[in-house]
Amino acid sequence: MSNDEKKVDMIDRTESRYDGEPAPSYMQDQVVNGPEPTEEDWKELAEVSDKIPRAAFLVILIEFCERFTYYGLSGPFQNYIQNANPDFYPAAQPGAMGKGQQTATSLTTFFQFWCYITPIFGAIVADQFWGKYKTILVFSVIYFIGLVILTLTAIPPAIASGAAFPGFIVAIIIIGLATGGIKANVSPLVAEQYRSQSAYVKTLKNGTRVIVTPQATYQKIFNYFYWGINIGSLSAIATTELEKNVGFWPAYLLPTLMFIPCIVVVVMGRKQYVLNPPRGSVFVEAGRLFYLSWKVPGGFEACKPSNLSRDHPELLAKATWDDIFVDELKRTLKACVVFCWFPIYWLCYSQMTNNLVSMAGTMLTGNVPNDIMQNIDPIALIIMIPLMDTFVYPFFRKFGLPMRPITRITCGFFFAAAAMGYTAGIQSMVYNSPPYYDHPDGRQNWISAAYLIPSYVLIAISEIFASITGMEYAYKKAPQSMKSIVMALFLLTNCFASILAFALVSVTVDPKLVWMYTGICGFMFMCTILFYICHHKADVTDAEEDAIMRDTKCKSNTLSDEESIVEYEASTKNH
Repeated sequence: MSNDEKKVDMIDRTESRYDGEPAPSYMQDQVVNGPEPTEEDWKELAEVSDKIPRAAFLVILIEFCERFTYYGLSGPFQNYIQNANPDFYPAAQPGAMGKGQQTATSLTTFFQFWCYITPIFGAIVADQFWGKYKTILVFSVIYFIGLVILTLTAIPPAIASGAAFPGFIVAIIIIGLATGGIKANVSPLVAEQYRSQSAYVKTLKNGTRVIVTPQATYQKIFNYFYWGINIGSLSAIATTELEKNVGFWPAYLLPTLMFIPCIVVVVMGRKQYVLNPPRGSVFVEAGRLFYLSWKVPGGFEACKPSNLSRDHPELLAKATWDDIFVDELKRTLKACVVFCWFPIYWLCYSQMTNNLVSMAGTMLTGNVPNDIMQNIDPIALIIMIPLMDTFVYPFFRKFGLPMRPITRITCGFFFAAAAMGYTAGIQSMVYNSPPYYDHPDGRQNWISAAYLIPSYVLIAISEIFASITGMEYAYKKAPQSMKSIVMALFLLTNCFASILAFALVSVTVDPKLVWMYTGICGFMFMCTILFYICHHKADVTDAEEDAIMRDTKCKSNTLSDEESIVEYEASTKNH
């Protein structure tokens, strides 16, 4: 049987399992492609991305709605807790609880911690028990319950009766838990919608031959994904205006209503999504493998069943894994080592949501509130992500210089350091400006807040290189059975950044801020150099490592993965 006949037979067999319905497009895309590139093709042809599946755009829409809700409701939190309920609206200083700045800061900080710790729980539930789709669906319903509680306890009678504070506590616990269940799984889910795992040669309409690679495609998918996140984050502009001019209940009602389409898309798009089943015993197997690697000389490599059968046959019965699982776990650990450098990066990133906002308050902003400055970052990202995806990355790939993950992360770290260095210079200018000089204490010196725009733009550029690539790297380097947990570990680095931020609280006062920004800049720049020195070789082996996968090329039965997916999809439909 020829290769073409085998492909047709494979599609026919797949379609037959759908009771006469056409097989999902991802099944067909996985087996129908072009010829494999030769070594000469790799040297001469440019790498391009494949077509993004429609299901991936549905997942991006889910993330847009969730991020619209998250940023829309969290934007007014500080004023909601800190300030007292005004007599009328529009209010010069909107508020509800009157708990003061310290309580407000403590609760909003707790909410951030909670939202970045709970992805671990959401990842375990998905990878071990439910799978990503069911986990997202269940936690979306939980999320909506929290939103309803927050909105109802923000209406004027509830605020007057004192229900706002306990309602807020209950709501943020529920919302934070649900955020973790969604956050850990939605980014791996968007990448899983693209099923092809092999590069192939394609001839474009103009006759140009190119190599379509999964690496370029995943890069494009995560660029679109992050673009959707930042469009959603602009919701804070609307909710802060509602908070000031109407009240908090409409400020929370808007994101609550916007979350309804999120649930609808999750449910209505079920038949479109690629649903990979949970493995179930992965954490038990990983624990056993770690334990055995301590007992057997040679570490993980010696614990492969193929090696145990030869060197330690008496231990072979304890190996409930295969050789591929060992390679996958080793690759996962390498990814986690890369994540260890991200807390200092997130420390730079977090400055734009607190200290840079405070700095803008000591500068001339005209009629624009100082806290709206942080929206420059998502606006810059919305503009620059399509430019990078359409022009910059293809330009480098055209000349045989694809920017591999470590190179991109290094660039992101460099721009973060540059942002802090520039911010230190602007802070020095603020201190040298009248009338309050280096002790403004929240009062405005005579210098325009427009000088801060490059700080936000530099941070946005750093996100394109570091944050987006970090998500991509977490997905690519994790085994299929642990993608959610590895993504959760990447998100967990934000918590360590918050710990670093707490350590710097004593120097976040005038006139020490110049030295704080300078110190962060120097530390980030040093980490950038060390990061590249330690990990640059990973770019060389990136393509080879990505070939380690549990797919049709690694098994004798070319349909076994699809069969497990079909069986899993059937079980979800029956429930």
